[in-house]
Amino acid sequence: MQTADHDRLAELIRMDAPEELWDVYDRAGGRTGRTQRRGDAFAPGDCHLCVHVWVRNSRGEYLLTKRAPGKSMAGLWECTGGSALLGEDSLTAALRELREETGLRPDPACGELLFRFSGDHFHCDVWRFRTDFAPEEIVLQPGETCAWTLADTRQIRRLNDEGIFFAFEDLAYIVNEKP
Repeated sequence: MQTADHDRLAELIRMDAPEELWDVYDRAGGRTGRTQRRGDAFAPGDCHLCVHVWVRNSRGEYLLTKRAPGKSMAGLWECTGGSALLGEDSLTAALRELREETGLRPDPACGELLFRFSGDHFHCDVWRFRTDFAPEEIVLQPGETCAWTLADTRQIRRLNDEGIFFAFEDLAYIVNEKP
């Protein structure tokens, strides 16, 4: 990502939730004991923790949500995700993000941490929860999500190929998984 693009994305993030505080992690993934305000520039070697949350039902379909108008990259489909707040561990952040963005409250025991990937200033834990839910359980978060759908891996690949999926490193793992 170019520096100007990164600066613009940081400004959009700051405008979305300037009051959010994060724990600062080192490059190895340990908490430093310091905090950071969302959207502020990171010091060299500093990171924050984020989560991606994939919900898979017993039919092998994944819950996807659409980014709301007004958000950066609005209209793209994605899995649930976001940043861990001050004091949250990875699982707590995954459950909170899922509850906030979709209304779902799965049993933590049905979740598994698949892997972690890292970038310049983040560590991202990728979670999968295997659970069934009724459509009426979905409650979208205004300003965050505006629609939801269920998609199998073939459909997710198609959305990605069409350029309407907000894909990260975890996408290859999900769409290539064996049932």
